Amino acid sequence: MTEKEDKQGLRQKMISFLKSISITEKIAIEKKLEENLFQSKEWQEAERVGVTLAQGFEWNTLGIVERAWQEGKQVCAPKCIPQQKAMIFYDFTNLEQLEKGFHNLVEPKPEETKEVSKTSIDLILVPGLIFDKKGYRIGFGGGYYDRFLKDFSKHTIALIYSKQVRTGLPIESFDVPVRKIITEINA
Repeated sequence: MTEKEDKQGLRQKMISFLKSISITEKIAIEKKLEENLFQSKEWQEAERVGVTLAQGFEWNTLGIVERAWQEGKQVCAPKCIPQQKAMIFYDFTNLEQLEKGFHNLVEPKPEETKEVSKTSIDLILVPGLIFDKKGYRIGFGGGYYDRFLKDFSKHTIALIYSKQVRTGLPIESFDVPVRKIITEINA
């Protein structure tokens, strides 16, 4: 089995597991993830937060977006540029400025939002399926976040269910770990 096939197998198993979590349990986990995030120093100090707009089996991020706005934080989300396998983050101030984009992801409408520089983002919430304790991750396989984060110097946090933490992940030279993992159990 190649490393790529191994990662794909791990991805599929985790997606199946996450889809099997009941709505009630999912909501309870999301509430704890949010509480632990909001108590973190990284969140409290951030003026601009980068967040992927989750859907389906992923951990819902709309409560985080709403809380950021309530606290006067700027919120930005990535738009994928598939030709370059890159992402550009845009500030958005309401959900009407979002649309379905690349791979059916919810992304900002560039014509209605403001592009932000990487250096102006204080905290990025990095999505992923499986993480190890060092912050390395298996994401969805496009490498977009690894490319974006390779020269990102500020805070990166993954919000994940404790059962998404594993050991012995296949790590590649271009993988960029998140700096902090927050689960429903600990911040």
